[in-house]
Amino acid sequence: MRRVAVTGIGVVAPHGNDPRTLFERLANGESAVRRLDVRRGERCVNTVGAPAAFEPPGDWPPQKLRMLDRVSQFALAAAARAIDDAGNPFEDRARAGVFIGTGMGGSATMDDGYHTLYAEGSDRVQPFTVLLTMSNAPAAWIGIEHRLSGPSLTYSTACSSSAVAIGEAARRIAIGEADAMIAGGAEAPLTFGTIRAWEALRTLAVEDARDPGASCKPFARNRTGLVLGEGAAIVVLEPLDRARARGVHVYGELAGYGVCTDSTHITRPSVEGQAQAMRLALASAAIAPESIGYVNAHGTGTLANDGVETAALHAVFGAHAPRVPVSATKSMHGHLLGAAGALELVIALMAMVQGTVPPTMNLHVPDPQCDLDYVPNAARRGIAIDAVMSSSFAFGGTNAVLVARRA
Repeated sequence: MRRVAVTGIGVVAPHGNDPRTLFERLANGESAVRRLDVRRGERCVNTVGAPAAFEPPGDWPPQKLRMLDRVSQFALAAAARAIDDAGNPFEDRARAGVFIGTGMGGSATMDDGYHTLYAEGSDRVQPFTVLLTMSNAPAAWIGIEHRLSGPSLTYSTACSSSAVAIGEAARRIAIGEADAMIAGGAEAPLTFGTIRAWEALRTLAVEDARDPGASCKPFARNRTGLVLGEGAAIVVLEPLDRARARGVHVYGELAGYGVCTDSTHITRPSVEGQAQAMRLALASAAIAPESIGYVNAHGTGTLANDGVETAALHAVFGAHAPRVPVSATKSMHGHLLGAAGALELVIALMAMVQGTVPPTMNLHVPDPQCDLDYVPNAARRGIAIDAVMSSSFAFGGTNAVLVARRA
């Protein structure tokens, strides 16, 4: 089994489109959550969210843009940055592939298409609607753009989609089936229809009356739900020995991946399922729980998840659990759904590189059932971190956990 290195990172995120800027803003406790200007949003009860700071590059021709939903635009831009960051890692493009996770696919195109059909009573649907909305479009466009003819796969496991994509891509590198993989996730769910659907599920946070940016309160007693975000995060994976031979910067070794399924309820998480995914990731990395220096929690801010996740961390880390710094950065960048796992792995990697643990913001009212070290409201800098964990738990029950360590 070959060791797997992360050699490139690209992001399109609510806090910016550079991983270092993104991380520093998170470390400073800056929230990207705000009131949204959503078309037809006046019919929404709650319009707080975390939009990505993104405009399509000026050199993209109009004919290209007509074929790209916002989710594919995010993915292409983030992938290009990751590939450039990795110093063009393709020696044999037949042995390079793309694994992308997305939960919602081309939401904006779908939303507009339904409005045209049902609200306007018009039959003038975009001719490329199928190509714009299909969930595999982001992965397909990345492969086309960079002429990669290795495996191209799309994972849609709700909120764990991109964590699964990265974990499965790492396995292809480890077993020798590929020499470079572009992996991550993209999501663009900030549309009227998607927001209304999440409102109907009663999982969205109530807007904070004093500060919309403080609406998401993971692990706090007064938490009311999640805040939707959008963006993409992409990493380049390759064998560690190959990366060293190329002389490129290595952010870390992707050492562990655990995936399992809650089979009890479509939306309700279980302590056993979350703990099992963590244990599998630690076992595959051959790392003891005590070696983890930081956990980026799933930490959605929903009543159901946060207590269960706390109990799962206790179950896995035992007596060491209170000594492990855990933070929920969704408090600042929102929940990117299918792209959340990739973005949060990037944040965990940057925490290890920078020696800084980002905070869980808006944690002013502790919950006795959430009794771990959640790094409340202020980052911790100057900390030696040798290994990190990033957890993603999904509707449908697919739990995925990634572990990275210093190379």
